[in-house]
Amino acid sequence: GSLVVNYPFDDDEQGIAIYSKSPDDAVFQKLALAYSKENAKMYQGSPCKDMYPTEYFPHGITNGAQWYNVPGGMQDWNYLHTNCFEVTIELGCVKYPRAEELPKYWAQNRRSLLQFIKQV
Repeated sequence: GSLVVNYPFDDDEQGIAIYSKSPDDAVFQKLALAYSKENAKMYQGSPCKDMYPTEYFPHGITNGAQWYNVPGGMQDWNYLHTNCFEVTIELGCVKYPRAEELPKYWAQNRRSLLQFIKQV
């Protein structure tokens, strides 16, 4: 896991980790930033320093393929085949947090979720 909003494309024709710009790249960046700006830790861009010390996401967002290449991912498929705009929101460095930590996740993401909904 991580703490970042990633947006299409998740795949690149060359199959390498490189920025893969979609025709709606500016819209995707705006949506991703709307979410990340309301989550202070996400927006800082270095969420998992203990696990991934060199990982950095400017303003808490990344193009999926630039982060790592995912051929055949759902957000790309939905975008290309159904015109559905989809982003992937990674909520934390731990994939399976303990139940008692869930209120903390809610507190960190409540404003982000509301801001994201406002974008519709």
